[in-house]
Amino acid sequence: MVAVELPAADAAVGLTGYADTIVAALGDADDVVLVGHSLGGASIPLAAGARPVAHLVFLCALLPEPGRSVTDRYTTDDVLVPGFAGNTHTRDDGASVWSDPAAAGRLLYHDCSEEDAAFAAARLRPQAAAPRTERWPLDAIPPLERTSILCRDERCIRPAWSRRMSLELLGVECVELAGGHSPFLSRPAELAGALCRVA
Repeated sequence: MVAVELPAADAAVGLTGYADTIVAALGDADDVVLVGHSLGGASIPLAAGARPVAHLVFLCALLPEPGRSVTDRYTTDDVLVPGFAGNTHTRDDGASVWSDPAAAGRLLYHDCSEEDAAFAAARLRPQAAAPRTERWPLDAIPPLERTSILCRDERCIRPAWSRRMSLELLGVECVELAGGHSPFLSRPAELAGALCRVA
């Protein structure tokens, strides 16, 4: 397993740069299952267009839509859970920043232990504007096996939106887990089981 650290704070890097980072991290690995969490869901199809991939997994993901940016979608569509918007602030350079660790804990890690929530919130980085504001460049999700996993107790992305968009954009019904936006922290065994069934 490879956990790819995307260059989220780099204002010069957009979705294509994220995909390049993923491809470089994978090297010559074969039979690859790519998992894209949250905003990472927009990058994994681009990486799949640059190297062989066996399966795409969209985990609590902002599913990409051809020709539209993430920002366009969550300001015009019913994507976010009520109460989520407004808990980050935008810097002069366009980067989005969590300024209140307690808000991040409440919205992203509410079903984690206090220790894990504090650990994760303290490590949140600024999210540069480009991956949020540039239009998604593909005409469609690549024709690969794909899975969408949502968490029913989300406080970020509305489960009803995920169910609808998974059918519309991916052609699959969601795999549903209990819990919130960060199941890799709150219920790693359940998430691992779901991913093993995919693989």
